[in-house]
This record gives sequence, C-alpha cells and structure tokens, in this order.
Amino acid sequence: MSKPRKKQGNPDFRHRVTVPAPESKEIESRLFELLSPGTFANLKDVKDKERSLRSRILTLPVMSAIVLSLVYRQVQHLTDVLRILEVEGLMWVSTMEVSKQALSQRLNSLPSHLFMVLFEQVIKKIREKSRDKELAPKWASVADKFSSVWIADASTLEAIKKHLGQLKEKKGQILAGKIMMVVEAFTHCPVSVWYDGNPNCNETNWWKSLLSILPVNGLLLVDMGFYGFEWFDALTDSGKYVLTRQKSKVVYRTVRVLWRTSHYKDEIIQMGLHHTNPCRHPMRQVSVLWGNTWYNYLTNVIDPDVLSAQQICDLYRRRWRIEDAFLLTKRLLGLSYLWVGGANGVKMQLYATCIFYAVLNDLCADVAIALQQPVEQISIEMVFRSLYFFNRACLQNPQLELIPWLVENHRSMGLVKAVRKRHRDNAKRSLDIWEPALT
Repeated sequence: MSKPRKKQGNPDFRHRVTVPAPESKEIESRLFELLSPGTFANLKDVKDKERSLRSRILTLPVMSAIVLSLVYRQVQHLTDVLRILEVEGLMWVSTMEVSKQALSQRLNSLPSHLFMVLFEQVIKKIREKSRDKELAPKWASVADKFSSVWIADASTLEAIKKHLGQLKEKKGQILAGKIMMVVEAFTHCPVSVWYDGNPNCNETNWWKSLLSILPVNGLLLVDMGFYGFEWFDALTDSGKYVLTRQKSKVVYRTVRVLWRTSHYKDEIIQMGLHHTNPCRHPMRQVSVLWGNTWYNYLTNVIDPDVLSAQQICDLYRRRWRIEDAFLLTKRLLGLSYLWVGGANGVKMQLYATCIFYAVLNDLCADVAIALQQPVEQISIEMVFRSLYFFNRACLQNPQLELIPWLVENHRSMGLVKAVRKRHRDNAKRSLDIWEPALT
C-alpha cells in the first residue's frame, strides 16, 4: 500500500480567498445609465449561427448583470456570484436560483459579440459625455490639430487553468491569447479592443483594423511592434498619422535638417534605401539626448508647426498610459484570472472588464474635475478601492454622494498621485533640453 502524498509548503501561507466586495449604488447607477433596458432590446433579434436567441432564464440582461458583477465586485468564483444572485440579486436583476452548470454552459454558448456591441455602445455614450471636459493647456493645442490622438498596444493574456474543459490532456503552459487595446491619449478612455486566440500572433495582424478605425487626420501612438514601411505609407496615403520609436539598424538618408542642438535633432529622412520595398514617403525623425542615451522618435507629421519636436517627445512618453490600462485591467480588475477556458468566455470577460474600466475611468475624470487636477494625477486604483469605504460610510449616512465624499476624503484615500523627486528631476531635465528652442 502506497503512502499518502505529503502536502508541500506551509499551510499558513496558502492562497487567500477573499469574499466578494459589497455593491456600489453609484457604480450600478452609472452602468444602468449606460446599459439601459432599451440597449438590450435592440439586441433581441441578433442571430447566432443563423438561429435566433431563445427566451430563457439567463437572458442577455441577466448575463450582463452577472458578468459585470464578477468584475466590479471582484467575485473570484462562479459559485459565489450564484449565491449573491439567489440571496440579494444583482444590479437590475431580482433574486433567482440558477445552477452552476447552467451558468457555465451559458458562458460558453452566449455569443460574445453581443458584449462587444454593448462595449461599443458604452464607449460611444462616454465619449459624447467627455466632449465637454476641458484638457490641460499643454495638450489642448495638440488635440485641436488632430481629429483624435490614440494609443494602441497588444498584450498577452495569462495562462488558462488546466482543469478547464479539454485542456487537461495538453502539456505545458497554455496562454489564453492576445488582446489589442486602443485608448484615448488624454482622457484614457478605451476606444476599441480585439482578441486573438493565438498568443504568439504579431502586432502587424492588427494593421488593417487600426487603419480602418483611425479617423482621417488622427494620430496614433504605438511602439516598435507596429513598425513597417508598408504601414507608414498606408497611413500617409489615407491622411492619417503615426508616432513611434525608430529602429537602430534602419538605413536612411537625411533630406533636410529642421533643427539641431547639442541635446536634440529634428530632421526629415528617407528610409529603406537598400530595401526591396522602400518607404515611399519621407518621414520625420526627432532624436533627443536624455541622460547618456539618444532616443529616436519617428512620425509622418512633417510640419513642425503642427507638431513640434518637444510635443513629439512628450507625446510618446504618454504612450505608457496604455501599459497602465493593461496593468489595471489585468491586476486590479481581474483579467489575469479567467473564469472559463473557451475563447467565447474569454472574450465575454474581456469586454465586460473593458466596460467597467471605461466607467471607472469616467468616474476618475469627474473626480479630477472636482479636485481641479489633471486626470493623469488621479489614481484609478485608489478610486476603485475607495468604493468600499464609501459603501461603509453610506451605512451610517445614506444621504452621502460619491463625488463630494471622494473630494472631502481624497487625502486619506490617496486619490491624487504624489509628485516625487524623479518627476521633478525629469521636468528640470526637459527644461534644459528644450530651453534653446523656446528662446
């Protein structure tokens, strides 16, 4: 008789299981405003594989309430969300009893593109609302010269748990796929999101999709994963613009020098001299000496009156906002922890997470206006964590409103990011670089 296997590790340090967060009336009211019953009514006649969606208990409004609650209330298990649904109801859905098997099957069968349509409708309403919000003076002039300024990047999702579906038989780590996200550069509001089940797919697969949604006279900030002469020429031919990093081994010829100092160079170049398919249109390269390293930026905005060299460098530094978006959706909102293993369920979770991230981002924009702070100085993570304390405060005083309460307690909640020494040093270094151009 074999000996029982001994458990590894210290049981005192096992993974903690947290309880679901309490409901937030303010968040639910914002979601209900964006996802009104009329929104679901418009999707009743949507067909899946040439079959109309049948009327059943787990309808689209019910599934939307369940999936969004899984995100915003940080529910870690489907069993817990079913308990909440049975005991207190979820959002606009009253109490009901549903089996775990029925919910799991519905997550795999309900067409995920319905959530994509909901996401697009939510983004449309939020963007219409954000038109009235003022930008910082530093970026207002840039926004006026372009129809839109977007940031795009791709990120690989984490591994799927092996006990899901047919994955038990496969060996090694199985990644859930790759996502592409586009956000607005100044408001950080999501614009679009796509999913590819192949975690090794290249960013160039989304060239046509990005080109189709970017409006004429729009500017797109991307990293070197989107580098390509064909891509640059297609954007220029369409009257659209791009800003990225220059590759170190690209051969080019300097056509004209616009400005040159000891700390930066601004020049028009022609690339692909020894390439089979060279870049047909000239590009603009801005090189900046930051510390001991030269950084080279590339754009097809040729006119320095439209976009100065300093604005090019400062804009590309804002590209990091897309990395913040990935960090928040994955780590804070739980996109790293997938509920189901099928691609349909992954897409559903992806769109639901982006819907809530858009609502949370819109809430942060309102907090920034109330505090008279730039939106990038507002910590989205701390605003999200403050919802729990606001809920507890409402138990003592039900008349409280969220925005005034956050403004009153913004110091203790840590809503405004601290300006650290490295930020002041970077501002001083930037002034030293661009002072000759300003004078």
